[in-house]
Amino acid sequence: MTHADAKLRVSGLNAAYGQALILTDVALEVGAGEVTALLGRNGAGKSTTFRAILGLIANRSGKVIFNGEDVSALATYDIARRGLGYVPEDRRIFSDLTVEENLLVGRQAPRAGAPTWTLERLFKIFPNLRELRGRPGGRMSGGEQQMLTIARTLMGNPSLVLLDEPSEGLAPKIVEQMIEAIRDMKREGLSLLVSEQNLHFARLVADRAYVIEKGRIRFAGTMAEFDARPDVRDAYLAL
Repeated sequence: MTHADAKLRVSGLNAAYGQALILTDVALEVGAGEVTALLGRNGAGKSTTFRAILGLIANRSGKVIFNGEDVSALATYDIARRGLGYVPEDRRIFSDLTVEENLLVGRQAPRAGAPTWTLERLFKIFPNLRELRGRPGGRMSGGEQQMLTIARTLMGNPSLVLLDEPSEGLAPKIVEQMIEAIRDMKREGLSLLVSEQNLHFARLVADRAYVIEKGRIRFAGTMAEFDARPDVRDAYLAL
């Protein structure tokens, strides 16, 4: 499944915490303007994959090619500076700052090959944030904080975003808004790698999927190919 225009190409990715090997030979790709899902149960290695791609794990090896450049040996801030955005599972917002101030803190210059975001464009995708623009981040619901974290990442004008478990712990109504927001981001030309346990969510946003279990990729294909393989779903995703 090789994309000539792949935004992200990961191969032979291994990562360990101390002596414990968590990822083994992980390989995946995200095409330009595509939403790719990394599916797996809790503890399968999804978040570790994201952290290893970003260089947040010291003990790792393998190759990470982003926008055609080998970033495997770069520091995390250098990778981010090149336009790779990251929204971790734990919502990292400034609780004392207002929504608008949180967003402005994340602002970076426009970059070639990536959508350029303004407050207005973000408020179109996240209408809740427009209504709350003067509210301190600490006085928002979990779902609103999740949207704020994503919007703040977009203010850095990334060309690819790693979105870790975006639907985790959110009310169904907020999950629907999150699905719509991801579709909007894709329409704007953003590439996304989304880690998920929620199959319904992944089906509604993703073009392609990888399934990870015990730190190894067990399946790679389109969402249609994934849906034609109930054996994969039952083996690696059923609770």
